[in-house]
Amino acid sequence: MSDAGTRPLAPRALTVEEMADREALRHLVAAYGHCIDRRDWDLLRTLYHADAIDDHTPYYCGPVDGYIAWLPSMMANWRATMHTAMSMLFALDGDHAQGEIVARAWHLTLDGERQFVAWGRYADHYEKRGGVWRFARRSFILDFAEDVPAAKGEDYGSEGVGTGRAGADDPVHDRLSLFRRTFA
Repeated sequence: MSDAGTRPLAPRALTVEEMADREALRHLVAAYGHCIDRRDWDLLRTLYHADAIDDHTPYYCGPVDGYIAWLPSMMANWRATMHTAMSMLFALDGDHAQGEIVARAWHLTLDGERQFVAWGRYADHYEKRGGVWRFARRSFILDFAEDVPAAKGEDYGSEGVGTGRAGADDPVHDRLSLFRRTFA
């Protein structure tokens, strides 16, 4: 007997539909990091179902609209951030799925003197409604945190290189026309 029916994480042949679902979930997770780092709250809202919950306890836990309302004041503490999904493991069950997303969330203080790095995982619940996957519940699990001085060293001749920014003036919006948006 195969483990595929009783163990959704066990290896097995994937259907084309399941591959498409998994790719949609990977896109959803990657878009989340983009939205947070570029401070695109309108796009971030589209990633969640209307009744979704976001759990970043102890900072915030509740309805997604409250989470998105809270984010601008919290993110105002950081000059730059980079939320990176390093590995993604999904278990699908029809129009429901769960995912463990191993992540690194890097933060640079406003004065550029310190870096805070959260190493952890997201424990996600997704639902496919109307053919579209979105977050139903997103929970962050912290595994380790670092708070270290920001090293200032040789720039290796990088003067003139585009420098990342949190919002509308990030170079990605000039260089990738399909990424442009209207900022409020």
